[in-house]
Amino acid sequence: MIKQGHTTRATSRTDYSQLCHQLDVPFFRDVIPFLEADNDVILICTSILSLSEVLNSMPLRRLKRHTLFVDVLSVKEHPRNVLLRVLPENMDVLCTHPMFGPESGKNGWKDLPLVYEKVRVRDETRCSSFLHIFESKGCRMVEMSCEEHDKVAARSQFLSHSIGRILAEMGIESTSMNTKSFETLVKLKESTTNDSFDLFSGLFIHNRFAQQELMNLEQSFEKVKQRLLKKMSEQQSLSSV
Repeated sequence: MIKQGHTTRATSRTDYSQLCHQLDVPFFRDVIPFLEADNDVILICTSILSLSEVLNSMPLRRLKRHTLFVDVLSVKEHPRNVLLRVLPENMDVLCTHPMFGPESGKNGWKDLPLVYEKVRVRDETRCSSFLHIFESKGCRMVEMSCEEHDKVAARSQFLSHSIGRILAEMGIESTSMNTKSFETLVKLKESTTNDSFDLFSGLFIHNRFAQQELMNLEQSFEKVKQRLLKKMSEQQSLSSV
């Protein structure tokens, strides 16, 4: 954003003043002067679990202009609902999910998906300007409703995190005789456990489709287990003849 010439300001409950100084970004320890700083766009980068608390703590009456609020959470119905409930009606809302992070995006964003929904957008020029930040870096722009995003994410992101966490509980580690498929499982375990359990919890608690996918995973595991036990029983019967 800085390289593209956007004026960037930051605020946080954590003190990032030194990092912001290195980036030549003004850092506001107090949220009130930040809100009064005449921002075109406010990009909300909280955890899923803390979103409501953070937004409710912001004195939004101090905003000086109609502003575009954007979130980047890994679930989408939850931030949409919170933003629509908390923000004044004259504020625009854009829900986004960059489907990449520091690791997967470290060599550039080309062809990496940016999912978004224009929930309440009156100023199309400002919204398009913000989305262009990602589009100009080669992101694959995917316009999708928050509901559809959460349906798909429950069967992909949440499911992969669930399996990764299960593998971590099993304590799997790389061996001297890894197959390629096992290496994939080890990498899945490592990538999911690099994320906080709060993120994993948020993917479950605030995606209404996740509970069904967890039940589907349990049921599918049980079906496979029963097939194996049935096959073993058949083989034992043959051996005893």
